[in-house]
Amino acid sequence: MVKLNRIYTRTGDDGTTGLVDGSRCPKHSARIDAMGLVDEANSAIGLAICAIGDAGQRALLTRVQNDLFDLGADLATPAQDDDFTPSEMVLRIVAAQAGWIEAQIDALNERLEPLTSFVLPGGSEAAARVHVARATTRAAERAMVMLAAEVPVNPAALAYINRLSDLLFVLARVANDDGRTDVKWVPGANR
Repeated sequence: MVKLNRIYTRTGDDGTTGLVDGSRCPKHSARIDAMGLVDEANSAIGLAICAIGDAGQRALLTRVQNDLFDLGADLATPAQDDDFTPSEMVLRIVAAQAGWIEAQIDALNERLEPLTSFVLPGGSEAAARVHVARATTRAAERAMVMLAAEVPVNPAALAYINRLSDLLFVLARVANDDGRTDVKWVPGANR
């Protein structure tokens, strides 16, 4: 259980932040950038939840928000010898979490109108907010891939963030009357 008695610690005033293993990391590092963008994605999902009327979809996204905290903890825990095995003391994203997202995508996708064009990120307010969350999630994924070019990153975490943007795309279409009111891209329409 997490217990926070004080919100500020002053330990980051030197431009570093603490990681789970007790080490300090510069706030401008690729690791902290990835963690920050995961936090931004989580916040964008929280904003999207406010516009979604369906309780099941809100619950789905709330579960995702919890997973994103797990992902942040995973990123904040440098791997020892490329070992991403979770334990009681080490929180890691596991393959089952990405598998759960795939199952949600498959179930939701069955109700959607078939895609006949790319869609613009808009339509209803709920869809637009989910698209913002999707785009922010893609930014988090890019930051995680950049981090993975420098240090080992949990492969299950990379799969999770990739699937999440797909889920958000599908949910945005659901918010647009199951794709019936998607705003379609018209290539070259304004030439």
